[in-house]
Amino acid sequence: MKVLLVSASTLTVPYPVYPLGLDYVAHALSASAGRRIKIADMNEVGDYASLEKMIRGFSPDIIGLSLRNIDNTDMNDPRAFINRYRALAEAIRRCSDVPLVLGGSGFTLFPAEIMNILNADYGIIGEGERLNLLLNALEKQEDISAVPGLITRKTETETPPPLAGSFAGNFDRENAHVQFYLENGGMLNLQTKRGCHFKCIYCTYPHIEGEKLRFIPPEEVADAALRLQEAGAKYIYITDSVFNSDYPHTLEVARAFENAGISVPWGAFFAPTLPPRDYYKIMASAGLAHVEFGTDSLSDRMLASYKKPFRTDQIFEAHRQAKEAGLHIAHYLLPGGPGENCDSLNETLLNIDKLDKSVLFIFSGIRIYPHTELYDIAVKEGQISESQSMLEPVFYQAESITQEEIIRRVTGYAKGHTNRIVGAGGNRTGDILSRMYKSGYHGPLWEYLIQ
Repeated sequence: MKVLLVSASTLTVPYPVYPLGLDYVAHALSASAGRRIKIADMNEVGDYASLEKMIRGFSPDIIGLSLRNIDNTDMNDPRAFINRYRALAEAIRRCSDVPLVLGGSGFTLFPAEIMNILNADYGIIGEGERLNLLLNALEKQEDISAVPGLITRKTETETPPPLAGSFAGNFDRENAHVQFYLENGGMLNLQTKRGCHFKCIYCTYPHIEGEKLRFIPPEEVADAALRLQEAGAKYIYITDSVFNSDYPHTLEVARAFENAGISVPWGAFFAPTLPPRDYYKIMASAGLAHVEFGTDSLSDRMLASYKKPFRTDQIFEAHRQAKEAGLHIAHYLLPGGPGENCDSLNETLLNIDKLDKSVLFIFSGIRIYPHTELYDIAVKEGQISESQSMLEPVFYQAESITQEEIIRRVTGYAKGHTNRIVGAGGNRTGDILSRMYKSGYHGPLWEYLIQ
């Protein structure tokens, strides 16, 4: 059986993201003999005509289409991707009538709706490795209804529990799309765990990956990092929902990196919780270069509203320790959630000055996704209805302050400060990064905005 796995994402702002999930799917599929697996990344393929040529040349028996993002979650420059995905599915159908299987984190949020819009044959809700179970059943002509998370246009299913046991990727440096990322920022990705046990009201990770942390052994993480380094990666980004959600495991990963001789810099997304003593210095000695804090607000009342596992004093202490370790620091802020008002917004904006030597990415407004507490709040308040489609971006509206006022205040506060970015920065940021990458720079590069 020949299997073509297509990564649909072409989002490159603030930087292109390597489609790590398909490495895991490819590894799961390769467990069965007699399969040929090929990955087509639309960032590398470029256009539909090139994809159609690839499909005709490879002549797959089944095609998997991975949908990672549904939109860009940016209220200042909202962009939905479903029409682009529809066009991509239509391009695939023009040159092939083999079964089309959908999957990915974005698909898992809206499976039934996307199945119908893209006219797909099957969908895998949750972790994509279960595609292997579907292929096994199809090859043996067995009943497919027992496959966990399988959906068709005629049948629905619940999100299955997370996969049991270990999970591993199948990074192949010879894949054509690898070179695209090496030439456009030099960044490749890896995971150290799946799942998230935090209770943030807007977050979809617990629904997609489960609420229990499932760890990859640190030595396996280091081996994966070494393969990326040997393939030519100039930077490694760890894609965990929150890297430091378990401090002991991250310290073991850091030690494994040092023992393996990992020399390329790396970065990850962190919660600004109170770290163990010398934590960020230990991370820096293991190669950590960039800390991206999911800070959300600098008002304790709003942090409580968001159900964040930290408060402002911990934010400032985590920031101080990361700064003393010589790390590049960014904070992501999300004003506009339940309970936001002029006072809490003022508190956040005034406290920004305490986060010196850092970049602030301020996303004005919080995207409402199904399977989150924020969705339930919005339904209860009458902002949305349970029958309403959420595929197009919908943002929460605080009762005491309008979205327009938040944008006006945030934009005014960011004016004249290169390190205060409203949203992801839009096309202008993307164009700047693209030019820097072509000039030989690598990594996230937002540190060049720090004043």
